[in-house]
Amino acid sequence: MDIQHVPVKVKKLREDAVIPAYAKAMDAGFDLVAVEDILVGPGETAKVQTGLAFAIPAGFELQIRPRSGISAKTKLRLPNAPGTIDAGYRGEVCVLIENTRLASGEKGNECFSVGEAKISTAEAVDVNAYFIKKGDRVAQGVLGRVPQAIFEEVDELDETERGAGGFGSSGVRVLK
Repeated sequence: MDIQHVPVKVKKLREDAVIPAYAKAMDAGFDLVAVEDILVGPGETAKVQTGLAFAIPAGFELQIRPRSGISAKTKLRLPNAPGTIDAGYRGEVCVLIENTRLASGEKGNECFSVGEAKISTAEAVDVNAYFIKKGDRVAQGVLGRVPQAIFEEVDELDETERGAGGFGSSGVRVLK
């Protein structure tokens, strides 16, 4: 099967920014890398800079998604995942990262890293804080097609088996 390649222009806003690349040939996502050191305290959300701006082609979006390793090994989450970078946006792409750990009330000169190892800090911080280092891979980007809807106001919608059944309407168990 042939992989579709879509040209995407990338501008470095900082000399030390890392141009994205796919780690493996059939990967869906490419890594986004922090260009700054940043401390994310317990319960805080930080905007992590990538130092990159993109020209996403019309009809596409750039989705910002969590890296599975970070989600599995840490309490760092992307609160708006997947985030959407629209084709018309030309500013810096940043990654919102939330530390879901609770404040411990205990201060020390160690906190967690993205890899969940303890690292030393120059100043005393809550021990449940995370320190993101410049060069850490913090999220992944996925290019996706985005059709645009043509809206038509109607008085009635067609009937379906589900109808207006919403949250939980199909139950939670598969086996009976």
